[in-house]
Amino acid sequence: MKNGKISKNVIILGLVSFFNDFASEMVYPVVPIFLTTVLGAPASIVGVIEGIAETTASLLKVFSGWLSDKLQKRKAFAIWGYTFSTFSKPIIGLASGWPLVLVGRFIDRFGKGVRTSARDALIAENSQTGNIGKSFGYHRAMDTAGAVVGPLAAIFLIEYLGSNNLRPIFFIAFLPGLVGIILLLLFVRERRATPKIAPPKFSLSNLNSQFKIYILVSAFFAIGNSSDAFLILRAQNWGLPTAMSILAYVVFNFFYATLSTPAGWLSDRIGPKKILAFGFFLFAGIYLLFGLKHPGVLVWILFAAYGFYMALSEGIGKAYISQIADKEMIATSFGAYQTIIGICTFFASLIAGLLWSKISPSAPFIFGAILSAISGLVFIAYWRKNGNLVKNQ
Repeated sequence: MKNGKISKNVIILGLVSFFNDFASEMVYPVVPIFLTTVLGAPASIVGVIEGIAETTASLLKVFSGWLSDKLQKRKAFAIWGYTFSTFSKPIIGLASGWPLVLVGRFIDRFGKGVRTSARDALIAENSQTGNIGKSFGYHRAMDTAGAVVGPLAAIFLIEYLGSNNLRPIFFIAFLPGLVGIILLLLFVRERRATPKIAPPKFSLSNLNSQFKIYILVSAFFAIGNSSDAFLILRAQNWGLPTAMSILAYVVFNFFYATLSTPAGWLSDRIGPKKILAFGFFLFAGIYLLFGLKHPGVLVWILFAAYGFYMALSEGIGKAYISQIADKEMIATSFGAYQTIIGICTFFASLIAGLLWSKISPSAPFIFGAILSAISGLVFIAYWRKNGNLVKNQ
């Protein structure tokens, strides 16, 4: 049965993600500035903190997804995950040195690791066959809309409070996160668990071949897809002041949010594989242009184009996984994918940092463009060879 409507649970989860990302993205671009200018930490510490934080989230996603499948519980994982992330903000605001910032970022990403797989499973279970891409696209749109509002709020607060008075931003960011938790507690209704066979002990061998191929291709691609913090650094490297660099990040998130739902709708009509294949080559082109010495006004077009790419990849990738993964291991599959990609992304950031410092600021982007193009070719080759394995992809 196909139905174009997005379920109430998915709508509320979108609002929860909006408020959580409002809070998170209010502080995300501020943290490196806070560390280096207020606390006097070296740039290398910024990389260490972000690497540890993101790796924490990545390693947790597969375990939390497997446990969610085993217990047949989704909402509880989401509540605890969002709660950890919300309370991490004031912890950072209290920091007098970088170690407490590390603790705050660790707690924040711990929360993300706890909630993400179960939440994505909850979205998949509350979507019908004909609108699963639209549901994930809507959720990404709401999540990313928060990522538009948050940095704008940060820019306003920096202008109002002064660039040397950043601590209040972390305490203010607690409030939208709290709103998201309340919405989740009061309005999301989890379906009564039905008796199911507990998922087997996690092993890549338990995942089907199509899913494993997609993970391998995505992992290879992810090695060249470094943290978005490098895009902000690239904007500054091109001469944009701090506020304008954050504004470029807002432009990226605006296009990401605006286009995610239409991209999900298109995925439901033509299948996610075509869009994902196109996305690999779009990313390659964008990163190649980021490798230019100075693009002038093109910098704004590049950030907008990167938002377009994200709209064609993030939510649609999850919709594709929900189609090819074994249903009794849906949260486990989401977790396995996100864990492996997260670990590769950590190494991607380390590689990008080395390429940036040892060769040139252009090198990480050229490297990423090459890996993305290769990934797209492999994905298309496998798809053409096995195109009829899964219907409507």
